[in-house]
Amino acid sequence: MLSRMLKFVIAAMMLCWAGFAAADEMGDAIADLQHGWAKGYYSMPENQQEGYFEALQQKAHAVSEKFPGRAEPLIWEGIITSTLAKYQSIFSAGGTAKKARDLLLQAEQINPNALNGSALTSLGSLYYKVPRFGSFGDYDKANEYLQRALKINPDGIDPNFFYGEFLSIRGDKAGAIEHLQKALAAPPRPGREDADAGRRAEIRQLLNKLQH
Repeated sequence: MLSRMLKFVIAAMMLCWAGFAAADEMGDAIADLQHGWAKGYYSMPENQQEGYFEALQQKAHAVSEKFPGRAEPLIWEGIITSTLAKYQSIFSAGGTAKKARDLLLQAEQINPNALNGSALTSLGSLYYKVPRFGSFGDYDKANEYLQRALKINPDGIDPNFFYGEFLSIRGDKAGAIEHLQKALAAPPRPGREDADAGRRAEIRQLLNKLQH
């Protein structure tokens, strides 16, 4: 009886260790994608960005396939795919943006709170950044997603930045400045120093434009 109990405990411990190992592996893969995105978006020469993000998108897709049913890889595949659309021609960008939206919607359905609501933040930015065609260019949807993201992560740098940018486009200068200043004061994200530095530069640039 004791031997059987011991075997059960050992089996349970091995399952736990396997789960922790898989989580660590996924976390490492996502961190690699995050640093890759920051490098491509903030440091890569403009004439190299499309090719760079095409390769990074393929890498992100492989991570999503390796960890099916998890929202986090889908979020980063969606973010990288939407960034790729920014550097593509008008003939390719629309389809790529739709693909990004579908990935982020899939992540939202799995877990809208994953990565502090990053799927919602990214969906909100897509709906106001992508020109009006099909189902894009929808400011009501953009506002809805960004408000939901802010409820999950009210002090975060990204939801406040994108909501501030959105409000500036909508002509709400005071509201935009309020959220941009909040974004600038957001607590640093451990391991995301490269992205934080680039984002703060964007925030300062937009604030300077709005305040002068």
